[in-house]
Amino acid sequence: MTDKADYILDVRGAISPFSLLKVSLVFQQMKPEQIVEILGCDSEMQRDLLRVLPEGSCEVVFSDSTGREAEVSRVRLKKRAQATAT
Repeated sequence: MTDKADYILDVRGAISPFSLLKVSLVFQQMKPEQIVEILGCDSEMQRDLLRVLPEGSCEVVFSDSTGREAEVSRVRLKKRAQATAT
């Protein structure tokens, strides 16, 4: 985990649909190669995030769910540069 997060979102205790909306809004504002770290992102939310965000627009650069509770889980997503249409 060498890359520093440009954004940190804490979604612990939040209702999942609102958490997904919050992350997707921040993700839209991000520039390519920037990283967002999401605290409280369990494996189910991570799966939902990858469905909500545009396909191929991000990559998981770090995931830690060693704790049994979502409160200690976190994931870092890096926004990819979008391919230009030819």
